[in-house]
Amino acid sequence: MIGADTAWILVATALVLFMTLPGLALFYGGLVRSRNVLSVFMQCFAIACLMSILWLAAGYSIAFGNNNAYWGGLGKAFLNGVDADTVSGSIPEVLFFAFQMTFAIITPALIVGAYVERISFGFVLIFSSLWMLFCYAPVAHWIWGGGLLAGADWSLFENGVNDFAGGIVVHQTAGIAALILAAFLGPRSDKSKPPHNPGMVMIGAAMLWVGWFGFNGGSQLAADGGAAMALTVTHLSAAAASLTWALWERIRYGKASLVGIVTGTIAGLASITPASGSVSPVEALIIGGVAGILCQELCHVVKNTLGIDDSLDVFAVHGVGGMFGILMLVVFGHAGLLEQGGGLVVVGLFTAVMTTVIILVTKVIAPVRVSDEDENVGLDLSSHGERAYDMTS
Repeated sequence: MIGADTAWILVATALVLFMTLPGLALFYGGLVRSRNVLSVFMQCFAIACLMSILWLAAGYSIAFGNNNAYWGGLGKAFLNGVDADTVSGSIPEVLFFAFQMTFAIITPALIVGAYVERISFGFVLIFSSLWMLFCYAPVAHWIWGGGLLAGADWSLFENGVNDFAGGIVVHQTAGIAALILAAFLGPRSDKSKPPHNPGMVMIGAAMLWVGWFGFNGGSQLAADGGAAMALTVTHLSAAAASLTWALWERIRYGKASLVGIVTGTIAGLASITPASGSVSPVEALIIGGVAGILCQELCHVVKNTLGIDDSLDVFAVHGVGGMFGILMLVVFGHAGLLEQGGGLVVVGLFTAVMTTVIILVTKVIAPVRVSDEDENVGLDLSSHGERAYDMTS
């Protein structure tokens, strides 16, 4: 067990949790109307708490147990057989558990952006719980836990899928789930008002940017040159995507907005995530530069062509960004098309089917949407009995 590796992953774990609380909460909270900002905070905070407990109870074991190609079983439920002296590679296994727990927190939290301002809180908790256990955790096992897509003896592909920090495991799964859930929900009754606090959006995006160094750099699971390179290319991709998003926005609309440039940041971060363990700085600039335009265009496709109110563009930014990064590994020669494309297809189909099943099961237990009256009043007051500001908008 190497002390430097342990120290770095301790820091990286804190950084990834920082991405959800408060980073993602502020980013999403600023994008909604003022009457719904607390509901977004509540959804992100409650998901973080609930996923932590479920990850201990079963999620970690399903993802990183050694049962078979499809799931890890329940042999490590409640960290059975794991103590402070158990190691995973060069770090304590309990630290590996905690690091991966922060990924299990942020992945269902990303989906929040698709259903803000109109979903019932009970549905959020039940759906997120079932989705993390039965969709996210199995996919994590397939790619990161030695399962179906990892290149082991029982793998579908000889070399396995190259997904360093979650282009498929995190971003594709969350993006597809977001798109399907938004389609089930239907559009908001009023989509006309702009983000209520662009400054809050920028602060949240900046926190996500900093936290992403732990997300990608920590996925090396060591304090070495690979972690340093992952951190560096992550930053460069984010910077490039921010600028190309802003430039493309100015070309299309005549002005570059603050919300636009920071959304480009997130697109660049999502796109570099699967590739951050393989690509060079120049390749990272290309990935980010293309992502800033590609993801912006997909926002219009989802809303205008498909007519789906994915409110905060989760699929276009995270889903498309993550899948794009996976394929760019093929373009740059760091992975094979069969493995990368096959991984996208297998996980995409599984996520679509499992998400649909979970929605149908959950809606039997809890209402999907709030009433029209509650939506008009705002979820802050109707669902949680509080207001963020002494005003309405």
